[in-house]
Amino acid sequence: MAETVLETVGLTMRFGGVVASNNVNFSLKAGELRCLIGPNGAGKSTFFKCVTGLHKPSEGQVFMRGQETTGWHPHEIAALGVGIKTQVPNVMDGLTVFENIWMAGRRFMPSKEAAHKAHEVIDRLALGAIAQAELGRLAHGERQRVELGLVVVADPWLVLLDEPAAGMAADDGDRMAEIIHEMTRRAAVVIVEHDMQFIRSIASTVTVFHRGSVLMEDHVDAVMSDPVVRNVYLGKKAS
Repeated sequence: MAETVLETVGLTMRFGGVVASNNVNFSLKAGELRCLIGPNGAGKSTFFKCVTGLHKPSEGQVFMRGQETTGWHPHEIAALGVGIKTQVPNVMDGLTVFENIWMAGRRFMPSKEAAHKAHEVIDRLALGAIAQAELGRLAHGERQRVELGLVVVADPWLVLLDEPAAGMAADDGDRMAEIIHEMTRRAAVVIVEHDMQFIRSIASTVTVFHRGSVLMEDHVDAVMSDPVVRNVYLGKKAS
């Protein structure tokens, strides 16, 4: 059986009297791709932030490759070999694409090795044409691919992505889907995403959140055809 690389047990997050994440039990195997979906306020983003160290859960536990990481800071989790892309990326608009990716790699390896890995990632993500461009001058879809480059340069075994396709044009979304499929050859991947067409193009198993809890977890086709999910959470976008 494949190794369990991410697990949560009874994960709960309260903000005052509001329970944003409620007793969530979640498990992800090595090489698996999982999308987390649900309407605004469903709890998926809070769950993501607890797993990535942006929030310390009120109750419950987080395990990565069997090691408890509950309440760890994001940089401590990253040091385990976990790649994290949040909605507010840590990028330098005044530096080039290459320099940004090199700096991300330099956190984990010597300068020369980081330069080699940066060139390798630029090739993998088809960023060669813009490698020497300043990040602040790039189009949105290009920036999103560069931000993925910052995540994968250290060859993580687990990748956690928050809305990687947000605001993308169709062509950029197709390219992002190809990149994510390629990424699963090396890592398990968890994606929080709203774009249902994008999810259809990448996902096999989907976890649906509602009111802080897991409502359903199944193959994407079963989720999309479930009447509760369709009528309440996906609406017309699921058609």
